[in-house]
Amino acid sequence: MSFKEKVVIVTGGSRGIGKAIVEAFSQKSSKVYFTYNKNDEAAQALAESTGAIPVKCSQIDNDCIEKAVKSIFEENKKIDILINNAGITSVQFLMMMPFEQWEKVLNVNLSGAFRWVKSVVRAMMAAGKGVIINVASIAGLVGTPGQTNYAASKGGLLAFTRSLAAELGAKGIRVNAVVPGFIDTDMTATMPRQIKRQNLEKILLKRFGTPEEVAQIVLFLSSDKASYIIGQSIVVDGGLSSTAV
Repeated sequence: MSFKEKVVIVTGGSRGIGKAIVEAFSQKSSKVYFTYNKNDEAAQALAESTGAIPVKCSQIDNDCIEKAVKSIFEENKKIDILINNAGITSVQFLMMMPFEQWEKVLNVNLSGAFRWVKSVVRAMMAAGKGVIINVASIAGLVGTPGQTNYAASKGGLLAFTRSLAAELGAKGIRVNAVVPGFIDTDMTATMPRQIKRQNLEKILLKRFGTPEEVAQIVLFLSSDKASYIIGQSIVVDGGLSSTAV
């Protein structure tokens, strides 16, 4: 899988799955830009270790996103790959969930992806090619108590992927989604121990996945080896969803 001189944008790239994706593309000699929101120290450390370029930009700041994309395009005259990875979770049962908590998760996870796609797609259409990968979640396929906001945002991202693929396929732009299950990241580290144990029992491989395992699927879908794959959602969950009732 050759990505030499490819221009790649990874949102939410300073930690977890996003960090692994940044590292994977950087190892393939891509020119990688990654966004982050708050953690300057983590972003700088990743930039130093990979050569990737950090871009501090919130998912809900449309002006920042448009300026970032314009700057990247002007510098490189192209944008080859967009990985929509940035996301947040905010666990709360629906009966006690304030509307602001619902709205924030949808705004970051789903509307944020929309903002990035809308900003990069013109450059891809002009080039007649491009790849967009949306990182969703198994929560968008399988019901999870206390995560109606997160599940709705990720389920929406899967529907967004299919419709976007239908719009852009004829323009040479491939859109797919990766659907991770329980991956060993900072986000899953905050889960209650009982919830972790219950889900671990349902995973056929009896372990959580690693960010690197997800990153390898993202690399494949972004490569020419996946040139005939479009509009698909590839599940990477160790068999968790196959046991769901």
